[in-house]
Amino acid sequence: MNVSMTVNGRSVTADVDPPTLLTEFLRDHLGLTGTHVGCDTGQCGSCTIHLDGRAVKACSVLAAQAEGARVVTIEGLADGNGDLHPMQAAFREEHGLQCGFCTPGMVMAAVDLVNTYPNASDTTIRENLEGNICRCTGYENIVRALKSGAAGMGDQGNG
Repeated sequence: MNVSMTVNGRSVTADVDPPTLLTEFLRDHLGLTGTHVGCDTGQCGSCTIHLDGRAVKACSVLAAQAEGARVVTIEGLADGNGDLHPMQAAFREEHGLQCGFCTPGMVMAAVDLVNTYPNASDTTIRENLEGNICRCTGYENIVRALKSGAAGMGDQGNG
């Protein structure tokens, strides 16, 4: 079947088998390997992307379900001029990562969380990140990075 969507601001069309997951489409068909595959069951959050402006786990969406949608991956979050998105910069500056495997999904979830709750408390942040698993950091630096990224997003009017 033929699927068409906008990925990171670029129109894409490809032939896929009907059971092709959005993760597979992004990684194997488009070469966007920043969308990680951790569990393939929607439990870990490493495949989190934005679909029509909302964070979703791409392993729980068929490519065909994204027909006509706007998809943003971690590769499309930066401004295109080499400048990181404020949330990406905050994760780097606040050391909100260790091994980095969960980081793309965590950053995408964090941006969505800030767009929904611009002044989220630590409790709200932790509750909303429950679907994104990090096995390395203990989450303290992630929460700090998210708050710093939220401030940067507010400063730049960047969601």
